[in-house]
Amino acid sequence: MESTSLHLELLFEGFADGIKCHKSNLSLKEELRKLREETNVEVLKQELDKERGKRLDLEQRMTEVLKTRLEDSPPQPARKQPSPSANGTEKQKETMYTRMMRLLYERVGVYIEDFRFQPEETTVEPEEPLSAKRLTENMRRLKRGARPVTNFMRNLSALSNWHSVYTSAIAFIIYMNAAWHGWAIPMFLFLAILRLSLNYLMSRGWRIQWSIVPEVTEPEEPSKEDLTVSEKFQLVLDVAQKAQNLFGKMADVLEKIKNLFMWVQPEITQKLYIALWVAFITSCVLPYKLVGFLVGLYAGIKFFIIDFLFKSCPKLRDKYDTPRIVWNNLPTDPQLKERSNATVSRRLSCAEKVQPVVSRSSLATVPCGVSREEESSRSHNPKKGAFHEVFNLTENERPLPVCENGWRCCLINRDRKMPTDYIRNGVLFVTENYLCFESSSSRSGSSKKNKVIKLVDITDIQKYKVLSVLPGSGMGISIATPSTQKPLVFGAMIHRDEAFEAIFTQYMKNMTTPGPET
Repeated sequence: MESTSLHLELLFEGFADGIKCHKSNLSLKEELRKLREETNVEVLKQELDKERGKRLDLEQRMTEVLKTRLEDSPPQPARKQPSPSANGTEKQKETMYTRMMRLLYERVGVYIEDFRFQPEETTVEPEEPLSAKRLTENMRRLKRGARPVTNFMRNLSALSNWHSVYTSAIAFIIYMNAAWHGWAIPMFLFLAILRLSLNYLMSRGWRIQWSIVPEVTEPEEPSKEDLTVSEKFQLVLDVAQKAQNLFGKMADVLEKIKNLFMWVQPEITQKLYIALWVAFITSCVLPYKLVGFLVGLYAGIKFFIIDFLFKSCPKLRDKYDTPRIVWNNLPTDPQLKERSNATVSRRLSCAEKVQPVVSRSSLATVPCGVSREEESSRSHNPKKGAFHEVFNLTENERPLPVCENGWRCCLINRDRKMPTDYIRNGVLFVTENYLCFESSSSRSGSSKKNKVIKLVDITDIQKYKVLSVLPGSGMGISIATPSTQKPLVFGAMIHRDEAFEAIFTQYMKNMTTPGPET
């Protein structure tokens, strides 16, 4: 019974599978029929037969044309087939040619491709956002990068200051001997090679100390992670202040160099101009070996002897160190702007005071017994208020007619140490009894920066030349008084001779016939 039941189940399963296959065949046939109807196979066959007929017609026409051309053209001799040896030589030539071309391309072609013109790609670097950590790290990197330069400058300064007498004496003897024999440049090259060799040994782990001045150990900075918000803010302010001061010094140096070459202050640039012409003529006339010897000899004497004397005697440096004086006299752009603003304000104030004088030019408005020149000098206004108010003098003290507008100059007070007090720009006036200097930086009517000198107190007056190395009599006036250790110098005066004549004449008048006490 069980076997019969199994047979029946198998029959039923086979019957069911057959029914399913039949259904699937029917569905496939139906899909094929639909596909044929949609694609129109018969139409495609007809078009394909047409295309084949066209192709056969074109082939027959081409063969007919070729036959006609062959019949019209003359018979040509049959070409000889190349021998196998010739084929071998040609192949060998081709291989040699290809090898030569490949070798030439590998050697030269790569470099020729570098000369192809291509448009330059402009890439914009992304700017980093402001970060206190990044700012401090950049300042630290700048300090570390500038450390070799600062150490080198410290060693040079110590060598010039004779910090170690034996080292400086040995260096001086070696340098002067090299300069005497014309070996200054080879000596510097040898020192550069020696420095690189020592750096190589130090990079390999050698401990070599080659410094005249011992290195200063910098204190360790505290960690920035444990700082409070106020301490971090103060740290950012300190770093920003250092960056501001550094950029300010760099800007001052660049602006002074620019103003030196742009004739902003002609008196100083003229000296550089003359020096360049002298150097050019010397290099054209004298042999280069002699020029190198002279330059090397002067550099050695200046570095080891003159600079040592100047650094040991500050007063001597302030008086005779020409490059330092010229550099200090060079103005920066902010200083030039202040000068121009002071000049404009002076002109405006003078115009405001001159205008009412012109309107009162008739005799009816001029007081009796007062001349027109006295009236104009009385109404003179350097900055604010009348002349006597600016210098705290009596009303009868007025500038002489020869200096109604004053003489532009700079006061060099060699008793002062600060740069702001050492040199002042302004205007010089002379009255019947006083020599008055008005500083351009004065903001009020009676500024402390103004200078008033009584003519009878002057002990010596003479023409002065700020830079003794230049020809001529200079452009300054030296005034000696008992209250100053060194004479005051009024330099950079365009009309120096005229001013000296007026001041000296009035000084002699006061010395021979003293005026009334004020």
